Amino acid sequence: MTSTAQDRSELLDEIGLKGQNRATIGRLLATGNIGQATERDDGRMEATIRINPDELCWDPSVLVLPHGGDVELTLINDDLNTHCALLPSNGDRKFIWLVNHSKGRATLNLDGPGYYWFSSPTGNDEGRGLTGAIVVLGEVPPEARLDRPEQPRP
Repeated sequence: MTSTAQDRSELLDEIGLKGQNRATIGRLLATGNIGQATERDDGRMEATIRINPDELCWDPSVLVLPHGGDVELTLINDDLNTHCALLPSNGDRKFIWLVNHSKGRATLNLDGPGYYWFSSPTGNDEGRGLTGAIVVLGEVPPEARLDRPEQPRP
């Protein structure tokens, strides 16, 4: 799912990223597209994330999962430079080298709702824009919620 600037703003607000500290995720990742994983009949999800030529940005930069579970990602590097992907997964991170014009696959397990970061930590890729988020929708069970006082907001 690709989106216009207005659609992106509405989607970021809908999934709770637009107001996140009004300075971090919602603003940092506001330059890329938002995509949704598709769910297969077996309950597993799948999605494709690309690095387009000369853009130095994940496409989509925000991937939305409808619920926790396993997601099979296909990562495609269409750029002329080598990059990598450092991906979150419960208990273990996944690392994939993506030489120019290559493809890689990873199966991630993200069992709880929340925001999970992914990036390309080679060279200065992160600083130049190769940072993204996987948003897992769903409610946090009461027993897993943090009991802490209200935090001041800017």
